[in-house]
Amino acid sequence: MARLEGKVAFITGAARGQGRSHALRLAQEGADIIAVDVCKQVETVPYPTATSEDLAETVRQVEALDRRIVAAEVDVRDLAGLTKTVADGVAELGRLDIVLANAGISTPAPSLEMDEETWQTMIDVNLTGVWKTLRASVPHIIAGGRDGSVVITSSLAAIYANPGTAHYSAAKAGLVMMAKVLAKELAPQNIRVNTIHPTTVATDMILNDATYRLFRPDVENPTRADFEEAALTLNALPVPAIESVDISNAVLYLVSDDGRYVTGTTHVVDAGGQL
Repeated sequence: MARLEGKVAFITGAARGQGRSHALRLAQEGADIIAVDVCKQVETVPYPTATSEDLAETVRQVEALDRRIVAAEVDVRDLAGLTKTVADGVAELGRLDIVLANAGISTPAPSLEMDEETWQTMIDVNLTGVWKTLRASVPHIIAGGRDGSVVITSSLAAIYANPGTAHYSAAKAGLVMMAKVLAKELAPQNIRVNTIHPTTVATDMILNDATYRLFRPDVENPTRADFEEAALTLNALPVPAIESVDISNAVLYLVSDDGRYVTGTTHVVDAGGQL
């Protein structure tokens, strides 16, 4: 039997990148999906954010796996929108077992030069947006009384400092203690809460000019090749960026019975970046 047969997962940032990969990997293991993404350009973000067409493609690929999916265009800063979407999804699919708080943005900027909007948007999306995601969804896991699992996408940046990422790193580090507190609060209901910490992942959030400049400030117009040259020096294993499915496979471990006694952990997938 598939490891997640009969279960339902709620995933934010599901239109592309890691979020789409998570939706497909969990669907391959039998889960039905509730998926949201902002599907419009997020202010301050220097690369194109997800579109309606991206989310529709996630729906198509999940349905091609013969799984059900309820999808909606919702900003994680919109608690009312998240609450309605999850409630509608649970009404249609019958339950909720798994929450993947995955949505996030990257806006590299020097700590003392970024404007207030850049700082605030980062915190609103990458930190407060996760709390709103959990506030809208986890009560449905509790109400189901069937146990459950929450995985919050943090980052290696919560552990390892890099210039130009103070707002991003602060948000991602904040998620760690949020998860640990929730892990204690939800343990009596046998609901597990963990953070996952990827190194650079080959998604649209990373593969763009702003990130290339962050990694290669010494080059006037850095290319992907320039970025990869620098990224290789951060990882012990000879890879500049891992793939979304590498994170999805780790998520699958955390949400399935394989990880049934794992909670409150910082699960690092970093190609040896901490070594």
